[in-house]
Amino acid sequence: MNPRVIAAAWGLPVTVAFVLVPLAVRDRLPDPMATHWGNGGRVDGSMSFSGFVAMGLLLWGVPWLALLVGSGWAHARREGRMFWWGTLGFMSVFAPGVSLSTLVANLDVPVWTAAHLTAWHVIATLAGSAAAAVAAGYLARGEPGQPPSADARPPRLRLREGERTVWVSRVTNPWPAAVAAAAGGGVGVLVVLRFLGSGAGAVLGVTLPALVIVLLLGLLSASVAVRVSGDGVAIGFGPFGWPARRIRLRKIDVALSETRHPSQVGGWGFRGLPGSATIMLRGGECLIIRYRSGGQLAISIDDASRGASLINALIAERVEQ
Repeated sequence: MNPRVIAAAWGLPVTVAFVLVPLAVRDRLPDPMATHWGNGGRVDGSMSFSGFVAMGLLLWGVPWLALLVGSGWAHARREGRMFWWGTLGFMSVFAPGVSLSTLVANLDVPVWTAAHLTAWHVIATLAGSAAAAVAAGYLARGEPGQPPSADARPPRLRLREGERTVWVSRVTNPWPAAVAAAAGGGVGVLVVLRFLGSGAGAVLGVTLPALVIVLLLGLLSASVAVRVSGDGVAIGFGPFGWPARRIRLRKIDVALSETRHPSQVGGWGFRGLPGSATIMLRGGECLIIRYRSGGQLAISIDDASRGASLINALIAERVEQ
């Protein structure tokens, strides 16, 4: 059956339940309701009844609609299928679990400040969500993607005897770069505030490290560069190409070029499953490196076909020597 039909048939009654279940116990709930708890299970935030219902619908409805829209591309590959069904399984337990736990905590209490959320509610919701994600992803994994036939392999470059050729390509995603720039600006502001002796020392002490981490992660995931030469394949991250990962030619079986999209591999960034890792900064042409050990690495990079051709030529040259 079409996965989009299954998700729609499952998601519609879940969406309705997010409205009908709270309405069924409306007269047993305080208004406003407790909706956030801090350390020790102490309530520290509230929301109106209508706001609580709207929050639940958003928590469930946004990812559900996103899964419906992206179901076509996601099911083209095993990684995408596992991520798609795993996400649906996770949200099908997590979102109702959060809503139900909040309702139970508020049930029959006189005021929202008296609501208490037990640790078991949190543990059960998280454990059930994780179990549902693993089970759904595993059961819906299907058959692994079929490797391209020999005819589909990119042409091998003809290298003259003694000729040394190098291929270099880079791809950039502007969104992580923008996030890094915003975090860098925030770091600059906080440094100035600290230099001026601002009284918000506690806030600065917590926020500054978090912004530095976001800055570093944004820089590392904003761009990737690939260099192919007789020494192997070098993959550099960030604007300075560091850190770098190097793959020796003796470890590579074959290189290919394929078109892949984030929805097929589980999203943007550094994605991975056992034996299959992906560096996905943008959808489109990807360089596929298949190892002699059986695993593979996919990298979204421009001019991937030419890079794969050079890798295959260098491997053949190494075998012939």
